[in-house]
Amino acid sequence: MKPAPFDYAAPAELTDAVTALAERPETARVLAGGQSLVLDMHYRRERPALLVDINNVRGLDVITVDGHTLRIGALARHRAFETPTVAPAALGRLLSRVSPYIAHPPVRARGTMAGSLAWANPVSEWCATAVALDAGIELTGPLGKRRVLAGDFFLGPFRTARQPAEILTSVRLPLLPGQVGVGFCEQRRTHASFAQVAAVAVLTLRDGVIAEARLGLAGAADRPVRAHDAERHLLGREAEPEVFAQAGELAAAGSDPLAEPHAGVEYRRHVVGVLVRRALAQAREDSNGYYGDEGRDRHEGREAR
Repeated sequence: MKPAPFDYAAPAELTDAVTALAERPETARVLAGGQSLVLDMHYRRERPALLVDINNVRGLDVITVDGHTLRIGALARHRAFETPTVAPAALGRLLSRVSPYIAHPPVRARGTMAGSLAWANPVSEWCATAVALDAGIELTGPLGKRRVLAGDFFLGPFRTARQPAEILTSVRLPLLPGQVGVGFCEQRRTHASFAQVAAVAVLTLRDGVIAEARLGLAGAADRPVRAHDAERHLLGREAEPEVFAQAGELAAAGSDPLAEPHAGVEYRRHVVGVLVRRALAQAREDSNGYYGDEGRDRHEGREAR
């Protein structure tokens, strides 16, 4: 099957892109990387009357440090995050640990982080990362710009707070101090499959005691979520395996995953607990400047078993 007929616009200015989108907001779609949208058009799950291609808009591919945040433009490709130097300290380590799990190299060369957030797949690695870090998502529309926190942006499977006439133009991630430890774990059926569950962990340790904890989950609900009960349990406790296991149990108990053909609800709950425990262990080791064998396996793109 091939896409249904559609009109096409490729403006060079953001204002022109917004204007084109606003003319037919309910039937137009924005094209950045297109790795999800074009496939859905191919199978006619999406039938836009107008495709607004923003790849010619200048400046949207820039990644810069702006104050205490990393500002990521809408056209920054997944592959830009494959090396830790993309951002200072712990944030760069986290992004480079997550990026190898995004599909496979051709998709990472074309797809974008902003596009993943706009698509809002409940098992998206970047969506879970954005929620874990309280990312700020910048939307530009006919009335100007507004910013929405990631926790308020995702409304359900493939649904967001973006209005039909708005374009997601940038993402802001907070910079993380060097002493913060980060971890990421994912379970999937094959190397290039979508995640069944993924867990992002960010730990701040002071003398071995957990002073701050962030846990972002993909595949644990109908949208990316924070494991708040598990986070609260961690605060003030020693960064020890038993504590991590308890946090994993709380995260699993608080999850509400959707069933899918290869992963039932109870299985996914179990995996949430396991991956939270592993991601926390990674974060503890990372705060000591050492990945550990398990962390190296994931960093090199091998699957967790």
